[in-house]
This record gives sequence, structure tokens and C-alpha cells, in this order.
Amino acid sequence: MTTPPLLLTPVEARVLAVLIEKRLTVPDTYPLTLNALVAGCNQKSSRDPVMTLSESQVQDALDRLKRLSLAIESSGSRVMRYSENMKRVLCIPNESVALLAVLMLRGPQTAAELRANAERLQRFSDASAMDGFLRELAQWPAGALVAELPRQPGARENRWMHLLSGPPPAAEAAAQSESPSGASGSEPAKRDLHSALDALQQRVAALESEVAALRAQLQPRDGRTVD
Repeated sequence: MTTPPLLLTPVEARVLAVLIEKRLTVPDTYPLTLNALVAGCNQKSSRDPVMTLSESQVQDALDRLKRLSLAIESSGSRVMRYSENMKRVLCIPNESVALLAVLMLRGPQTAAELRANAERLQRFSDASAMDGFLRELAQWPAGALVAELPRQPGARENRWMHLLSGPPPAAEAAAQSESPSGASGSEPAKRDLHSALDALQQRVAALESEVAALRAQLQPRDGRTVD
């Protein structure tokens, strides 16, 4: 598993996934207004975790998605509207876009859960067809976009998660690297995991530096510290 071509915050991932979902399920009201997008992000159903985002949080996420070319702003009759551009940016097929959207909306899922939950967005002919798209995403040349997590105690299937917000949680990653069977326990997989974690740490450090620079710019002339 290698680092994906971009890393999104949970809010950015939710905003992007809602844009994809609404494009596929309610095309008559798409592109979305900011109000409609906030409502979609804060839905209580088909969301894990459930979020309570403000307009400013969603707007901030949109601004970064626009810089990444993942979101597009257009002018409507009275208000601005927003659409997504994931297929073109990541160069992935429609089926993969739908799978990533469902994983971003609902969190890690088994293949059976994922196929059922993706039905409204994209219909797959059978389980093997969907599995093929998942395997392609897990081996995407620019960096893995999904990962298969180790089976939980008592579970009958492994779960899948998206990697657009970084590698699996530490507990999941440790279980994956210690797995006694399969490629997940191999030395190359461990090296890839360490590389992904290093990349995430570097991104956090870069963001901290940007925040420090912004705080310095906002420092009052009388020398008082900005809280």
C-alpha cells in the first residue's frame, strides 16, 4: 500500500462524497447550492459518522477541493452551485468513483455491504465485478485508493476502507501487518505502510508550519501574542 495521490480531511471527503452521491441520485437538482450541500453532509441516514457541519466549514472544504480541481464552482440563476470532478482528476472509471463515494460516506464496509449500499449510485452485475474494481483501486499506479482491512474477530468478511484521508488507523494497520497469512503480512506491505505513515506525518508537519506562518502574519504590531 502506497500513499494516495492526495490526502483529504474528513470534512473534505464528506463534501466530495456528497457531491458525487447527489450527482448520481438527484441529477435534476445538480449542481448543488451551498445550502443543499450542507444538508447533504449533515444527513442522519446513510452517513457514518454523522456530522454537524456549518456553512463555513463546508465552504472551506469546497475552497480546497476547488484548488485540487476536485470541485467546480458555477453560477446559477441567483446563487453559486458546485459539482465534483473526481473521475477526471484521478483518472478512474465511474464504478470506482461510486465505490469511493460510498466508502467516504459510510466508512469501512464489507464487500457485501458495499455492493448493497452502492446500488443507488452504481449497479454491478455481480460480486466478482465489484471485487475487480476494488482490487484495481487497491493497486492504483499513482497510489492505493482503498485498502482491505484484516478480518475482525467473529466477522465473516474483511472490510474495505478508502485511503483518501490517509492510511488505516494504527490498530487496524498493526493487525494488518501482523496478519499470519496473505500479502498484508509481507515485508513489502510493511514497508509501504511505513512510507504511508511517514508521508502523513510530513503533511501534518507542513500544515503546522503553514499555521505558524499565518499566526506570525497576524501578530499585532504591539507584540502581543495572538491566541
